[in-house]
Amino acid sequence: MLTTIIYRSHICENVPFSVLEDMVSTANNKNWHVDVTGILLFNGTHFFQLLEGPEEKVSTIYQHICRDKRHYNLVELLRDYAPSRRFGKCGMELFDLREYDREEVLQSVLDKGTSKYQLTYEDRALQFFRTFVEDLEKENYFEIPPGDSWEFLPDEQPASTKTVSSDREAGCHFAFQPIIDPFAREVVSLEALLRTPEGDSPQAWFDELKGDDIYEADLRSKKVAFAMAAALELGEQTLSVNLLPMTLVKVPGAVNFLLEEIKANGLVPEQVIVEFTESEVISRLDEFTEGVKLLKGAGFRVAIDHFGAGFAGLLLLAQFQPERIKINRDLIKDVHKSGPRQAIVQAIIKCCISLEIMVSAVGVEQAEEWMWLESAGISQFQGYLFARPELGAIPVVKWPEKTA
Repeated sequence: MLTTIIYRSHICENVPFSVLEDMVSTANNKNWHVDVTGILLFNGTHFFQLLEGPEEKVSTIYQHICRDKRHYNLVELLRDYAPSRRFGKCGMELFDLREYDREEVLQSVLDKGTSKYQLTYEDRALQFFRTFVEDLEKENYFEIPPGDSWEFLPDEQPASTKTVSSDREAGCHFAFQPIIDPFAREVVSLEALLRTPEGDSPQAWFDELKGDDIYEADLRSKKVAFAMAAALELGEQTLSVNLLPMTLVKVPGAVNFLLEEIKANGLVPEQVIVEFTESEVISRLDEFTEGVKLLKGAGFRVAIDHFGAGFAGLLLLAQFQPERIKINRDLIKDVHKSGPRQAIVQAIIKCCISLEIMVSAVGVEQAEEWMWLESAGISQFQGYLFARPELGAIPVVKWPEKTA
């Protein structure tokens, strides 16, 4: 299968421009022998390269390119498939944009095309070329340092050292994980994550339930969450709890139940954020929206968790505006080197800025992910990079510190 990969990267400061011709000549020979062809643009700072050929061969060469120490901040912009090559004349050909007028570059690239039907301006690959040549996306090129430029040190003054043991009669247990603002060194909220009494996942807990019993049990588990928060002496700290969307619809008096349990444990509605997972099927959206109105009217704040994982995210934003969305881990993973993920995350941020909705990133595990997201405008994070969930306790946060 003929595969196309396009990437963008940043040349390292210690690499002289004089090595470019030798580098391209070597790549040309290697690529040609394995039936891989392509074209390389260079503007004095960034590389932009297209590779075409058999899928396995292109992937092998691309992995080698990813490990090359002569460039960094490599971002994959396109991985696509086609019936014929766009550029088939050589293994690699260099266009040094410093030697061309912008108006001439695209035509010069077109002249190198070998596609049966010739390249057209509607071709996606050529559109990427145009964007790079005309610097249309340069403001979104976030140059982040290597991950080891930061170290993550445990807080010397943890929020709490208390632990709440599992109560088997309660039928469930909770782990707690903070949502933080790393640069402000502030814990924005603590999320109570449902677990079995033995500490297993929420799915293991729900698997023991059938039919509408799931929704009754889901609601009543919040009684345990609020009691544990009180025992951990949460004080005025904000608490996030997860609720199945249909729990709000199928359990009469759900909002009143939450209010009573909050009051019984010395909390107030204004410090509780109720999170709904976008990927849950909402079959009765209008009734769900009315339930959200009741929640907000009682003083609760509302968030959409795992935004981007399901089909209903944009519809939910149109139907009602939550105070916060939490971008799903599947979009966060390796965002620093994925052009499609970057474009989607930036679109979500722009949309939420217009709606005055706070954006958090969850599942952050790599320093590079955090740095890119921070550059894109996100300031609140949750993930193993900063703190893992801790069963029956508030975990110690690891704050970022610049390495020497």
